[in-house]
Amino acid sequence: MTDGWDGRQPGGYPAPAGGPVPGSPAPGPQGAGGGTTSPWGPAPGSPGAGGGTTSPWWSDALADPWRDPYASAAVVIPAAPPDPASEPEPVSDPDAPRPPGLRQVVLVSLIAALLAGSLGSALTYAFLRGPAVPRLGAESGQAPALAQRKPESLAGVAEKVLPSVVTIRMASLGGISEGSGFVVSTDGHIVTNDHVVSGGTGKATVIFNDGSSAPATVVGQDPESDLAVIKATRTGLRPVEFGDSDGLAVGDPVLAIGSPLSLANTVTAGIVSALDRTMQAGEPGGPTRYYAAIQTDAAVNHGNSGGPLVDGAGRVVGVNSTIKSLVADGQEAGNIGLAFAIQINQAKRVTQDIIGTGKARRTVIGAQVGGTGVTTGGVRLNAVEPSGPAAAAGLKAGDVVLRLDRHPLTEPADLVALVRKYAPGSVVTVEYRRGSTRQNASVTLAADAK
Repeated sequence: MTDGWDGRQPGGYPAPAGGPVPGSPAPGPQGAGGGTTSPWGPAPGSPGAGGGTTSPWWSDALADPWRDPYASAAVVIPAAPPDPASEPEPVSDPDAPRPPGLRQVVLVSLIAALLAGSLGSALTYAFLRGPAVPRLGAESGQAPALAQRKPESLAGVAEKVLPSVVTIRMASLGGISEGSGFVVSTDGHIVTNDHVVSGGTGKATVIFNDGSSAPATVVGQDPESDLAVIKATRTGLRPVEFGDSDGLAVGDPVLAIGSPLSLANTVTAGIVSALDRTMQAGEPGGPTRYYAAIQTDAAVNHGNSGGPLVDGAGRVVGVNSTIKSLVADGQEAGNIGLAFAIQINQAKRVTQDIIGTGKARRTVIGAQVGGTGVTTGGVRLNAVEPSGPAAAAGLKAGDVVLRLDRHPLTEPADLVALVRKYAPGSVVTVEYRRGSTRQNASVTLAADAK
């Protein structure tokens, strides 16, 4: 059923009856081609008549039973109220940040308090300590323990010898003299210089390396070789090891050990400066001492007398005895790098004689020398004992001895000192001049008759 008017046109749909629906959009522009136009004609301002499609009807099309199913219509479907049953279940992201709990708050607060305390302590320490001081020097390895030092090192040699070195104090009418010595037997025998104990009462005090002390008595002395032996009232001592003074060479390292200027357990180092340096020494009114010495530049001072001179292996090669020094009147002599030690081969022989018999044998050649020597070199023999070693070798008074075992002679003391170096019974080669002729002789040295 219609309103009596067929609004269809060719190629289109019938126009709605009754005019436009209030609130509907104005009719749209007409197209250039065929189509259905609004039954009310073109809208004001729209293009002229022609083909095209007009705006659809706005109506409650779905509820309109009279709506032409072929007519255009804009249908507005109202939104349905939400269905609670169709709502999605809430979900949560496990990786999403969560508000901190009480435990986390407490832990964070504790860590912050610790950090703040540490920072405060560090700042306080830095403030009190002052500006930072840079580390000086390069990093180095830890120094080796004394027991791990190599035996041939200077420290190893000192460690080996020091327990056998002692300080000797001898009482005399003039006061107390002090010197050094070294242990040569486990039962208490000690070697020192004669001038350390001479003039004393025969009673001495020995101070050992560990600071302990013991009384000692003089066993025997040899003033001419400047050697003496005392014995301490103590056993179980550690004796030194003897070396071979004949095996030394100039330049060999040596240590002098003793108590210079009352400084016990002092070690000084040097080298062998010369060998067979003939010495003639003695105090005014005392005996004249002769020996062929080891010269060294190791520092030796008063109080070193009688102490050991040791080689690089810690073996005793000499007995420190005297020094050369530049002194003025009233001044005390001091070290200038010229020290002299009695050769241990001679000292050992004298020590054995003293311990065995109470006195030492002296080695002689059986001739007398005197004067100031010979200007052309050598030592003139003033007299020759008829039955002595020199006479047995064919030497005569007036002969000039030039060399003794390749050692040149220039002073009478040279011959005496070099002869004392050897043990009785030793055979030495003597080069001498008789007139204008040079000759050689083999002399067997002997002990004196005393």
